[in-house]
Amino acid sequence: MAQRPSRPPTRELRVVGVMSGTSMDGVDCALCCCTPDQVTLDRVWSDRFPSALARRLQATARGESAAWECGQLHHDLGRFYARVIAAGLGSDQADAVGLHGQTVFHQPQRPAAATWQIGEPAWIAERLGLPVISNFRAADLAAGGQGAPLATLFHRVAFTRPGGWTAVQNLGGIGNVTAIDHTDTSVPPRILAFDTGPANLLLDFAVRRITGGRWTYDQGGRRASRGRVDAVRLARWMKHPFFRQRPPKSTGREQFGEGFLDAILAEWPEAMADRGTHLLATLTEFTALSIAENYRLHLPLPAGRVPARLILTGGGAANVHLTDRIGFHLQGSHPGLHRVTSDELGWPRQSIEPAAFALLAAYRLWGLPGNLPETTGAAGPRLLGQITGSASVGPLSPAGVAASPPEGRRPTAGPNSGGTVPNSP
Repeated sequence: MAQRPSRPPTRELRVVGVMSGTSMDGVDCALCCCTPDQVTLDRVWSDRFPSALARRLQATARGESAAWECGQLHHDLGRFYARVIAAGLGSDQADAVGLHGQTVFHQPQRPAAATWQIGEPAWIAERLGLPVISNFRAADLAAGGQGAPLATLFHRVAFTRPGGWTAVQNLGGIGNVTAIDHTDTSVPPRILAFDTGPANLLLDFAVRRITGGRWTYDQGGRRASRGRVDAVRLARWMKHPFFRQRPPKSTGREQFGEGFLDAILAEWPEAMADRGTHLLATLTEFTALSIAENYRLHLPLPAGRVPARLILTGGGAANVHLTDRIGFHLQGSHPGLHRVTSDELGWPRQSIEPAAFALLAAYRLWGLPGNLPETTGAAGPRLLGQITGSASVGPLSPAGVAASPPEGRRPTAGPNSGGTVPNSP
């Protein structure tokens, strides 16, 4: 086994991670203390997009905006991010900002692979006087990868449990999973990560249609729980080839967005009957069953009886009906899987993805690759993210660190792999 490279201690960095997801409902920020092997959460804050800004984002993602509108939106969103970060940070000190931006297009298929996250980082750098690392996905995509999932590094650092198997299932707009198999503690954990398909995205779109925009999500899954599942339509949707596609794989609203819902409504005239409860029930079952099918096909449990757990995170983790249906459908292929939320482990569900980009930003400043090629499909480890503003925040990259990919050393699980975060809200 390759020896772990010797290096002087890497400076701890305090980084604000910033994430707005596929649902396009707002932004989450997390202030984290980062070392290469450990992340702790100081605090997390969120803000919703003003309705006009949200409408412009959704129109751009649908391809309905002119070039000048996209350009204006890119800068307006950057200014919005800057205000939210500054207001939440207050008098606290930070070394950098890790900005995911807002994805308005993601198409990882070759030969015309492309991804686009908007939100101009210069406005943040100027307002805060900090380096901003952004545009994380492009380098992995250019290296032959999917550009996703990128939260895997954080999942490995924060949730690896020696001697056990852990699946971290994010239920954002799109679902993604990271499976961490560390049953053999004599070797580094084996990681597999990929997008599972729709999570909240179709449900949120449907709720907006049903309520005329008065509601934006199905709180706790209450509407869906009152409806009946249309088994015939569900079976038809489950034939989508994405679920059978082998990892690495990623998806987005291009496959499971408003166009998908429009096609459903066009062939299901009664979908809005009974206040849309049957539509929501069937879409919820579609999300739960598609996740379970991905696990059955691509994430088998290791042989033998090993401690296995499922960590649910993202906005959908608060949808009790959805999480119950996921648990039900996993019983056959993954019996005995212990289900918890990230909140129970000290990581509020809205903190996970911004914390992931805080860590990726720190890795960029340390000169360490941030992708895991075995999960994205990239040709090799790559530095992720581009730096805007001054990066003079101290001795970040000791000799020998930048050339050593993280796979060359055994990662240590962070202190929150099964406990609490000392300073979390």
